[in-house]
Amino acid sequence: MTLQGKTLFITGASRGIGLAIALRAARDGANIVIAAKTAETNPKLPGTIHSAAAEIEAAGGRALALQTDIRDEANVLASVEQAVARFGGIDILVNNASAISLTPTDATPMKRFDLMFGVNVRGTYLCTQACLPQLIKSAQAGRNPHVLNMSPPLSMREHWFSPHVAYTMAKYGMSECTLGHAGEFRKFGIAVNSLWPRTAVATAALQMIPGVDLAKCRTPEILADAAYLILTSDSKATTGNFFIDDALLAQHGVTDFEKYSVTPGTKDFIPDFFVD
Repeated sequence: MTLQGKTLFITGASRGIGLAIALRAARDGANIVIAAKTAETNPKLPGTIHSAAAEIEAAGGRALALQTDIRDEANVLASVEQAVARFGGIDILVNNASAISLTPTDATPMKRFDLMFGVNVRGTYLCTQACLPQLIKSAQAGRNPHVLNMSPPLSMREHWFSPHVAYTMAKYGMSECTLGHAGEFRKFGIAVNSLWPRTAVATAALQMIPGVDLAKCRTPEILADAAYLILTSDSKATTGNFFIDDALLAQHGVTDFEKYSVTPGTKDFIPDFFVD
């Protein structure tokens, strides 16, 4: 199974992990809807919806760049409508957009709290709700529909919460969508899964966190390759899972993880959060 001719609606696809997933799908000849906020160049955060569209089309896909704030219901509904008008439907939703603040309670302004919940939890729920009618149509047409949330396995251990309660709750909110929607949408034949990295992944967002050594990270391509395996799996059989990138790849016979290292030969990668 490939993604040729499938339409993917990917939030936060202007850079980083979202763009890597888009480029992997583009190599199959997929249609990519880039639903992200950045339309103009920012020196601190390279990549816009337009530069992403050019990369996707160069890789063999068709792209639709839509400036989208996933906190805004009318904006999301309009983007879904435009996607359907351009490509005829939506087969796959990747809820990748996310906001992060690794701060304790006394250093987390409520504006930042609201941003994380607005993007991570509400945005994921809203995009899923908005795409659902199209995903149901995709299932009825036998097109193997998937929702993939870039969120961690659920673990009720204190040490994942105490350093940054707000961020943890916001990311787990995305994972709760996976758990609930997998059960809710099973009757339609729509798969809902989560994917999370074992190690820190070198992205522009990570660069903005003080003290992170990008040399000890893996590249976004490890998540793109893992996502591809999920999105080409049988939607009726593969749902409700919380996948870890390297474990999933290993299950599919991948033994060379060196190609995903930012610095070749690295052994002591920075571990990501939430992986017990």
